[in-house]
Amino acid sequence: MILKKIPILDTNYVWILCNQNKFCIIIDPGSSKEVIQKIQENKWFPTAILLTHNHIDHVGGVKKIVQYYPNITVFGPKETIKNGCNNPVSGGDEIFLLNRKFYVYFTPGHTPGHISYYSKPYLFCGDTLFSGGCGRVYKDDYLNMFNSINFISFFPDFTMLCCSHEYTLSNLYFSTFIFPEDKKIQVYYKKIKKIIDSGKSSLPSYIIFEKKINLFLRTNDTFLKKYFGLKMNCTNFEVFMKLRLEKDCFVGAKRD
Repeated sequence: MILKKIPILDTNYVWILCNQNKFCIIIDPGSSKEVIQKIQENKWFPTAILLTHNHIDHVGGVKKIVQYYPNITVFGPKETIKNGCNNPVSGGDEIFLLNRKFYVYFTPGHTPGHISYYSKPYLFCGDTLFSGGCGRVYKDDYLNMFNSINFISFFPDFTMLCCSHEYTLSNLYFSTFIFPEDKKIQVYYKKIKKIIDSGKSSLPSYIIFEKKINLFLRTNDTFLKKYFGLKMNCTNFEVFMKLRLEKDCFVGAKRD
């Protein structure tokens, strides 16, 4: 399989997964122009679109892509039906595409109906988990977001995290502010900065790295409990809430 990403809008990526026969699937096309152009350049044959949630920067290109490729199937949660989904799916469903099985998982929190797609080793998780961070929480639905992120943390270490935004550097900047003495985060921040400064992408990431540098996967960390003035026997969920609220107010944080 060939995994490609197309930068669109400001910080978004549209993911393309293509087999050796040039049949491909498109994940979260927030814009159509760049996607159609890349498909035509590579002479790909799109068979399906996978949508994780209903935000316009993830679904904005669906209708025009379908106009170009009217036989394409658009999978997504029920919340995306109004934006072009013609085959709604939900957690527990399985989809067969490109001779592969894709598992659909319910990962709410960023939106009420957010889903993720997994076909080893690829995890298309939309705006639930980012490299070094996580998505914003929908209407104080912190518990669902925490549970979704915790669920993702149990995927195999070398799962490729195909999230939808290039937020890694800003996420790590926030982490270095919270946890300035953490050498793993400091080293990773410098590495990612070099990558971004050279005009390259930091994604995809891997779960094994995220467990080390993503504070939202380290909510049992003693330092974080002390930082937020919490008791040592507090729950990981309490730490998550404090951390997410802190990032919401952090100067320079991306509007994720």
